[in-house]
Amino acid sequence: MSESVYTGKGVGVAILDTGLYPHRDFANRIRAFADFLSYKKYPYDDNGHGTHVAGILGGDGRASGGKYRGMAPGCGLIGLKVLDRFGNGNKEDLLRAFEWLRRNYEKYGIRIVNISVGTTYKTRNEHEALIRGVEALWDSGLVVVAAAGNQGPRPGSITAPGSSRKVITVGSSDMLEGKSAVSGRGPTFECVCKPDLVAPGNRITACAPGPDFPYGTKSGTSMSTPLVSGAIALMLEKNPGLTNVEIKMMLRDSTDDLGLPRNQQGWGKFNCKKFLSL
Repeated sequence: MSESVYTGKGVGVAILDTGLYPHRDFANRIRAFADFLSYKKYPYDDNGHGTHVAGILGGDGRASGGKYRGMAPGCGLIGLKVLDRFGNGNKEDLLRAFEWLRRNYEKYGIRIVNISVGTTYKTRNEHEALIRGVEALWDSGLVVVAAAGNQGPRPGSITAPGSSRKVITVGSSDMLEGKSAVSGRGPTFECVCKPDLVAPGNRITACAPGPDFPYGTKSGTSMSTPLVSGAIALMLEKNPGLTNVEIKMMLRDSTDDLGLPRNQQGWGKFNCKKFLSL
């Protein structure tokens, strides 16, 4: 696997997505980049989804005078390209990225894995392979945050690997009802209540690849997920000794009940102020 290595400070966050454009808002904080499709050495994003997710999570807002600042503007970014320019991917590339993370998370100071990627499985074996892979990351101590997917509102529409009982699964708080009710909901195939919590995901403006138009607007649970990952990065900067299980329990204790069913809203809407005050 070809990779390029960068120096950086702060909590390391791995973003499994369409890639990572070296945006001004990321400054010199891209620590590593691994391309599981074309094996290119330097960071790029031929779709824009991964760069947008990274901007929500860790952009510092410098290209907008601070207007479009991400949640954790001091974190280190590790881009793992597992999706092509159309946003499509396969199980094998995702599993290879999981293996790369198990080998390299200590080297790059990675504490958090953001997976704004989801798939409806074709076979039970494919589903179980993804779940085993993501849970091996969790069992190694990484905080894994995954999108609930945009296959709602039907029950049982949580995508893998967000359907894992162990990982932190995030739905979109403003895409739960009405015409935009696409946020995935449980129960999972194993009858686990999911998502775990919800956060805003509708019409979020963040980084875009290319120098001419540095920002763009996207919607979905993909946008909700890095809001939570970024807040976790801030918490781990303050309290680096916290475990992934402790983080998950703190998230449970920092939600606001929306009065919706558990398989729709999870514990409730994420309250960042409450979370960071714990």
